[in-house]
Amino acid sequence: MQQRSIIRLGVPLAVAALALSACGSRSDSGTASTAASTKVAKIGVIAPLSGGLSAMGLGIKNSVDLAIKQANDSGAVAGWKFELYALDDEAKAEVGKNAATKISSDDAVIGVVGTLNSSVAQQTVPVLAAAKIAQVSPANTNPTLTQGADLANKKRPYNNYFRTCTTDAVQGPFAAQYLLGQGIKAVATIHDKKTYGQGLVDAFTAEFTKGGGKVVAAETVGENDKDFATVISKIKPSAPGAVYYGGEYPTAGPLSQQMKAQGLTIPLMGGDGIFDPKFIELAGATATGDMATSVGAPTDSTDAGKKFLTEYKAAAYKEEASAYGGYGYDAAKAIIEAAKSALKDAKDVKSARDAELTALGKVSFDGVTGKVAFDEFGDTTSKILTVYKVDAGKWIPAKTDTFK
Repeated sequence: MQQRSIIRLGVPLAVAALALSACGSRSDSGTASTAASTKVAKIGVIAPLSGGLSAMGLGIKNSVDLAIKQANDSGAVAGWKFELYALDDEAKAEVGKNAATKISSDDAVIGVVGTLNSSVAQQTVPVLAAAKIAQVSPANTNPTLTQGADLANKKRPYNNYFRTCTTDAVQGPFAAQYLLGQGIKAVATIHDKKTYGQGLVDAFTAEFTKGGGKVVAAETVGENDKDFATVISKIKPSAPGAVYYGGEYPTAGPLSQQMKAQGLTIPLMGGDGIFDPKFIELAGATATGDMATSVGAPTDSTDAGKKFLTEYKAAAYKEEASAYGGYGYDAAKAIIEAAKSALKDAKDVKSARDAELTALGKVSFDGVTGKVAFDEFGDTTSKILTVYKVDAGKWIPAKTDTFK
């Protein structure tokens, strides 16, 4: 969730229309007939485009749009043009399921980037699987989506689901190891009872206690709660060295602010769900020292990341790329990369979907977020994460490493 300034860049519609008209009138050039023979493959996006988590969802949508525009400009797949098909899931499972149903009825959809929330993905994946449509998530971190409910006996539930981000099984333990390394041996945990938050806390707790730490209090809140006085009063007497929170920034920010106001002046740490400037805005001045883990290295720390951010800014999107922009971009690129072989000799998109799924499992390229490739479960092979700390009103990288 890097902070960036965005500039507006426009192309006069009249000029564009004139150009198209001119091309169509030149029958001797073959341009018009070539355009007519170009087939369309749609890349869907299912993400929260409105509501409290829209900062993340819009960053994903815009980044996919950028990948599509670049693919079309380069003629990535001869004879084919990609189009964006974005639907708002409002971060709600049922709305996401309806979006997946709508997308699956469109025979031109080759793949979908999304969702943001693991709880929404639990509803969208089966619907898209029935239509043999690939889903590549830039943000779902719950391990069961790729490895099944019984993590002791891993079994991939759906062969259409992939992700470019790492999972809670990596992110939670990474956070636990970091806190233990900082000498914090006692923590309180809180989660919002949603799939993402609970899974993150469970993974964190297992690693923290394994490493000799102690969870001195374990509480829950509702994702729509505003007043946390009761839960803070329960935690405070146990004197934790930090609070580990499983959930997202709309709740985590006010929780952090109220903790400090009530004298619980310890860091709040969470996962990638709180890694956004909005958290700092909601938490206020006392957020200094709060922490978050996020997948991958900081986007602006690599040449590929800097290039992506420059291109994103030049595209003049109103919203920031946010935490998952790079992962959304790489997810779209993976779908496009697989389409190079899946669509090559295909008569239409629907007949190419099986080939798309097979090709996705074999993609391997250097992306914005690092090496993009998937294991036998559809999980990313990259295990790089970063711990960020709030300092002077900004998220500052504290440690980037590969989880071991």
